[in-house]
Amino acid sequence: MSTPPGYGPPPGDEPRYGQPYGQPQYGQPQYGQPHGQPQYGQPHAQPQYGQPYGQPQYGQPGYGYGYGYGRQGAPMASWGARVGASLIDSLISLVPILLGYGVMIGAAIDQSANDSYDDDPPVYAIILVLVGFLASIGLTLWNRVFRQGRTGQSVGKSVLHIRLIDMVTGQPIGAGRSFLRDFLSGVFNNACFLNVLWPLWDEQQQTWHDKVVNTYVVKT
Repeated sequence: MSTPPGYGPPPGDEPRYGQPYGQPQYGQPQYGQPHGQPQYGQPHAQPQYGQPYGQPQYGQPGYGYGYGYGRQGAPMASWGARVGASLIDSLISLVPILLGYGVMIGAAIDQSANDSYDDDPPVYAIILVLVGFLASIGLTLWNRVFRQGRTGQSVGKSVLHIRLIDMVTGQPIGAGRSFLRDFLSGVFNNACFLNVLWPLWDEQQQTWHDKVVNTYVVKT
């Protein structure tokens, strides 16, 4: 029996078996809804169950360490550990100088024992003292600038298990900033001894040169 004109669905829109008229087929957009547009009330990129909106998923880049990294990520290094590490580094730098002066003192004692009236130290002793000064500068640059800038630890910090890090990224600060930090440390310490004691009451346990260069000293 044929359907009278004007009745029934338009050609090509006949429902499949068991499907009522007017209900869209699977994958077919509803009336007035463009292809690919989500249904009303359904947000794009809906987060997984239990994950709040705006929080990056595992493996996606999120926020940096930010202010207070030492308290949130790793515990701050104690004031005693920081002072102890500086003393160890200073002793390492002094060894070549002490050796040079030791040779000079030994030469002076030898001259006195031989009843020598020459008050001038031997040339080799003077040369060893100068070499000792140059070796001390080289050790300081290697230990406090290049080693600490690359790994976050000088020899003293490595012995006492503490590390120098950037307060935003939590990574070593590089040789340039490490040199600037040590230079400012010398300037501030000579200008006012309070710089050495400042971590004792500072909220972030930083010295003045830490604040200028944006660094923390944390436990490893």
